[in-house]
Amino acid sequence: MRLVLKFAPEDRKLLKGIYSFSQGKRIDLYLVGGALRDCILDRDKDNPDYDFAIRKNAIGFGRALAKKLKCAFVVLDKEHGSCRLVKKYRDKTYTFDFTDFRGKDIGGDLKHRDFTINAIALSLKNSLDGSDFSYALIDPQGGIFDIKNKVIKMVDNDSFAEDPLRILRAFVFSSSLGFVIDSKTLKAARLSKEKLALVSAERIREELFKIFATPKAYDCLLALDKIRVLDIIFPEIKKMRRIGQGPYHHLDVWQHTLETVRQLEFIFGKNKDEEINAYLNTPISSDRRRKAILKFGAFLHDFGKPKTLRKDKGRTTFHGHERVGLRIAEEIGRRIKLSNDELHSLRKIVLWHLRPGYLADSKNPTARAKFRFFRDAGIESLGILLLSLADQRSTKGPLTTFKTRQQHEKVVASLIREYLAKGKENKPERLLNGDEVMKRFKLPPSPLIGKVLSLIEELQAIGKIKDKEEAFKAAAKVIKIK
Repeated sequence: MRLVLKFAPEDRKLLKGIYSFSQGKRIDLYLVGGALRDCILDRDKDNPDYDFAIRKNAIGFGRALAKKLKCAFVVLDKEHGSCRLVKKYRDKTYTFDFTDFRGKDIGGDLKHRDFTINAIALSLKNSLDGSDFSYALIDPQGGIFDIKNKVIKMVDNDSFAEDPLRILRAFVFSSSLGFVIDSKTLKAARLSKEKLALVSAERIREELFKIFATPKAYDCLLALDKIRVLDIIFPEIKKMRRIGQGPYHHLDVWQHTLETVRQLEFIFGKNKDEEINAYLNTPISSDRRRKAILKFGAFLHDFGKPKTLRKDKGRTTFHGHERVGLRIAEEIGRRIKLSNDELHSLRKIVLWHLRPGYLADSKNPTARAKFRFFRDAGIESLGILLLSLADQRSTKGPLTTFKTRQQHEKVVASLIREYLAKGKENKPERLLNGDEVMKRFKLPPSPLIGKVLSLIEELQAIGKIKDKEEAFKAAAKVIKIK
């Protein structure tokens, strides 16, 4: 069957503007890589991205074009002449990357691309009139053939030596496209994996979150783990292997971690609640959404266990692993340069991931216990509850009974409903403020005032106090104790 390829009308309009600008500068502009691959696969993106290659001075060209288009501009790699433009157009956000040729001409450039499926180019000349442009594709590496056969194949034997990040990218493409990595490429990835330690943290982070953004992150992580690539990025994993967890677990710490990610993705896939989906798809930073951060939190949630492993009369314990894990998660988050908002989310996810389980130890958790969980976990409460379900479902040791599992599911489901209901309620006005407390009890500013206000908020939330006088009486008891 012959390919028939066309640009979407709104995309073609923007591409015409870019092409016209390049002609004014007398620059030959080639569209390369992913956009063409996705067009062949008939894959639409909510926010399209286009990569372009020019002979030289891509950064200068991109900067001038950004002024013309009145859009954002950033230099990606000064040494290799690479920049990015981000343009909002109608209801989409377009990303345009411009890079200097990696060879003398477009053919030489394509020889230095990562995989054959991305080593395809198109001159924009005569391809923007709305007609089929498949005849004009430049495909010296046989990329179209590999796309049709769903194969990830490196362009050159030195591909991973040239850029070790391509090892991760091979698995990202395999996961997101449903393609198979060919045996020669897989062998080269295994032999070159140590070089990943030389790649910048920022570039590693971007590929990692492409993995966590896919609905099949578990499959991708499992494939990476099979050739021990993850150990290079996260050396902490080595200590997690083969640590047994006692009779409540059927997997060691590391296998349980991977299984938790799998169960979380299963929960995401089965969920039909629009409010939960809206929550999970909320952007946290840049184009990274809460769903991806939560998966990363699931990945990190038990990293504190090796340091807290204790044997007490033959019983295996990990007391305090959530707090040790918090410090490790913070260290990893900073290492891969997460934003402050992402770090904040990650801290809460790892620190409080056990709390729903503690609440589920009681068939009917108290209003106070529930209030304190929602207060401490904040906006991450819903994500932590979903993680708790995945964590529990990944625990199938001989002492984990159907009854305890059923109780956990029931309590967590109830907490999820309560969280969603609270989101629709108007938060009641405070009964007291700090000035009122200090004036009434003739107190100076101090941490005690915050403690008093926190207690009043809690008592008000659980219905123990309803007016100012009751609030003052409760405050007096706290202050008197002090």
